[in-house]
Amino acid sequence: MWEKILEPWPWYVTGPLIGLMVPALLLLTGKTFGISGSFRHIDAICMPKSKLTYLRSDNWREYIWQLFMVAGLVIGGFVGNYLLSVHPVAFLPDDYYSLGGVIKLIIGGVLVGFGTRYANGCTSGHTIMGLSNLRWPSLVATISFFIGGLFTTFVLWPLLSLF
Repeated sequence: MWEKILEPWPWYVTGPLIGLMVPALLLLTGKTFGISGSFRHIDAICMPKSKLTYLRSDNWREYIWQLFMVAGLVIGGFVGNYLLSVHPVAFLPDDYYSLGGVIKLIIGGVLVGFGTRYANGCTSGHTIMGLSNLRWPSLVATISFFIGGLFTTFVLWPLLSLF
């Protein structure tokens, strides 16, 4: 039994589990799934007297459940990788522990943060939740995420590998 739990689970098991999370969250709590909004709430907690109305007017207490969910995702990832895995995966590949790797991580983080804000949501919110609710903007965002990923993988990554 433990051997099956410690191995990577196949897509036909994990996919439906993720898919069932969406209606379960909606039916049990009336809330929608998404991660990127939690960053706004964390910022609002850290900067309560910000000059940005966007942060000052954020009612993070109403969304405290999202912060606990994000913490649970981080803890669950750690437990899954280090305690429930025969071969734990390294946090970052070795080539990221260099100046060029740090620069790539910073550029990637800024681009993902900008894209998430510009798209009004992240991949989990749009792809998992938005598509299940048949939202047109989520379909456009999801297609854009995939196109951006392909462009980054096959065009930008070879260029960045030169550094």
